[in-house]
Amino acid sequence: MGRASVYYTGVTKYVPEKCWNGFTLIPGRGYGPMIIDMNGKVHHLWRNLQGEPNKIIKGGYVVSSRGVRDKAISHQDRIDLVVCDYDGKVVWEFDHGEFCEDEGREPRWMLRQHHDYQLEGNPVGYYTPEQETSIDFNKVLILTHRDVLKEKISPQLLEDDRLIEIDREGNLLWEWNCADHFNEFNFTEIQKNAIFRNPNTVDSGPHKQGDLFHINTASYVGPNKWYDAGDERFHPDNIIMDSREASIIFIVSHKTKKIVWQIGPDYTSSRALRMMGTIIGPHNAHIIPRGLPGEGNLLVFDNGGWSGYGVPDQVSKTGNLINRRDYSRVLEIDPVTFDVVWEFDPSKLGHKTVFNAHYFYSPLVSNAQRLPNGNTMITEGVNGRVLEVTADDEVVWEYTSPYFDSLGNNMIFRAYRLPYDYVPQASHSEEKTVTPPDVSKLRLENADSGLISNDIISDTEGTWEFAKSDSFCVEKI
Repeated sequence: MGRASVYYTGVTKYVPEKCWNGFTLIPGRGYGPMIIDMNGKVHHLWRNLQGEPNKIIKGGYVVSSRGVRDKAISHQDRIDLVVCDYDGKVVWEFDHGEFCEDEGREPRWMLRQHHDYQLEGNPVGYYTPEQETSIDFNKVLILTHRDVLKEKISPQLLEDDRLIEIDREGNLLWEWNCADHFNEFNFTEIQKNAIFRNPNTVDSGPHKQGDLFHINTASYVGPNKWYDAGDERFHPDNIIMDSREASIIFIVSHKTKKIVWQIGPDYTSSRALRMMGTIIGPHNAHIIPRGLPGEGNLLVFDNGGWSGYGVPDQVSKTGNLINRRDYSRVLEIDPVTFDVVWEFDPSKLGHKTVFNAHYFYSPLVSNAQRLPNGNTMITEGVNGRVLEVTADDEVVWEYTSPYFDSLGNNMIFRAYRLPYDYVPQASHSEEKTVTPPDVSKLRLENADSGLISNDIISDTEGTWEFAKSDSFCVEKI
């Protein structure tokens, strides 16, 4: 994303009095889920877990996965979902999603979980003061995969998104399959034609599959003011999801299994949507839970990058990935009017020209969490960076993961901030202000200061004025 080859990692800025202080849960690349304090010190690590994402239950319990299905066979399938105590002991587990008979491997049950899940009690999976998950939870919502052939959609085998609800004993309570509702997404005939030809084909071992939607979020809507006012679309039991590939955010009725609310793929049908602009490759779309500032609004990490289906052109010769934007945004949206309530983009970091937009850019992964003091914690995942920003767009905490895998990747799928008392076994360190250095004056050993001395200056005649502009991007219509 255009970052320098040498840069600081760990905490690079921290203003204690302006932050919502607590532990931060991150997936230490190559290590496992860990909690760090506000100064970046690691206070606990759970090894041999590879959750996508990892979450914490009050009492020092971690929710994660113990393995990934062979990538030569599948695409992003997790083997199981487990809850472990502080010492790593498994206290709950589930893997009975599908009995997989992979060629050359011992047949076994696999959950095929990917990207998200929610445990009873908390609709979104991050801390909210009025809704907590207990270790005695009785219900789990899990996003999984299934393989399905639907020739009217495409002759290609589809890697479909399957959502299941189970009780604590693993009994299936509810199920929803995305491809079964294809005609509810309001695709145009042009988009359907593009999908028919290539439903986002990915390699999955001996065969290719169409990852048509690539759903990466599944949260309960949760209690909210819209439902209280009579809008059934926002029933607390309904489920909000987003599609990275189709650039769609939608709500499914738990009762009818129909799609009852949607943003995208058409972002031209109203003035509010045109002003918002296309949401490209979204992650972690959810309704801000009751008890937090902005409750009832939609919060989403709008990745940018590439997504969508449509007319083939010079950029997309197949009609895939037609939407392009090389920077990210975090949007808070009124889900009834579609008005943007709050937005964070590269201009809020001081990069006001399109040439610097890549300084806030994560085309994959990432999330946003509303904190109890009104701040928002943002995971710019591809760069392994986490920010806490105020409602006035001030960055008051910045952290870049120092944990890299063998490929030099420090990516963070999602990070979550949680109260210190959620992990009572760990004691946080003293909170100390971190003031970032003036990068214009930083030099490594044996590198010249670069200061300009008077004896090398030659004045030239005449002046040249550059046009000045505070505009970040092309004016929206």
